[in-house]
Amino acid sequence: MEALKSYFEGQFLIGAAVNANTIEADQELLKLHFNSITAENEMKFEEIHPKPAQYHFERADHFLEFAEASGMGLRGHTLVWHNQTPAWFFTDQDGHDVTRAELLARMKEHIETVVSRYRGRIYAWDVVNEAISDHGGEYLRRSKWLDIIGEDFIDYAFQYAHEADPDALLFYNDYNESNPDKCEKIFLLIRGMLERGVPIHGVGLQAHWNLYDPSYQNIEAAIQRYAELGLQLHITEMDVSMFSFDDKRTDVTEPSKEMLYLQAERYQRFFELFQKYQDHISAVTFWGISDRYTWLSDFPIKGRKNWPFLFDANGEPKPALEYIMK
Repeated sequence: MEALKSYFEGQFLIGAAVNANTIEADQELLKLHFNSITAENEMKFEEIHPKPAQYHFERADHFLEFAEASGMGLRGHTLVWHNQTPAWFFTDQDGHDVTRAELLARMKEHIETVVSRYRGRIYAWDVVNEAISDHGGEYLRRSKWLDIIGEDFIDYAFQYAHEADPDALLFYNDYNESNPDKCEKIFLLIRGMLERGVPIHGVGLQAHWNLYDPSYQNIEAAIQRYAELGLQLHITEMDVSMFSFDDKRTDVTEPSKEMLYLQAERYQRFFELFQKYQDHISAVTFWGISDRYTWLSDFPIKGRKNWPFLFDANGEPKPALEYIMK
């Protein structure tokens, strides 16, 4: 079978999220089918900068070396996020919140240190991750970034990243990006940034989808809306769960044939959409390599496995791969 990356050559990059285990366990699959990688967790704040003046770049460096040796690109994920950021970063020695000026200075130092280290070698960064609220009537998610700095923390993050690497593509990244209400809030956020002259180059659509949601109509409407911004679109964290989010079953120990073919049909339709909008979409990244490992196993139901990718736990192609490459 033709390599996935070769099938879509000239249309978009095909990426996969990796971690310290999967980059070794699924190495051959990764090299054969993908031409971009993203660190699943190893470049997030708490992993790379766990304590003041203490940085751990070993795993991120390894991923970059692997990517370059394999002729792949590397996406940086992520610089500013409400989650997985150590509590010390927002407090002074007495445990009180730092001032706006101090938090901006700390943000600048972190972004400069991380982005400058990989300047010219990472092609894109998810600069700000998941800042939009899922709740109706609320615009930005409550976070220490918002509470201490204010809404312009997002603008500053992009400015600092651009100063550290002027050639890197800078993305705002979010999930539930195809929900009509949230889509509009993301659109308004980025349109405002563009009007203010903030250096932003793209929108990251995480695409954590499942067999039933979101609808094709909502996905296409979201792509069309984001495309109006004139920026690049990346599908950044794609997986297609076998379960709807409110499905609490624990007795499914392997996917049925029906589930596998429902998933294949979903993937086929999704990639037809991506190809339809290939003038706007320049990369599609899966949030894993094979069903050997996925963050969806144990989430949101502890003890339940999931099978969201194109390759099974043994690295063998699933019907979804055949359907995509028809």
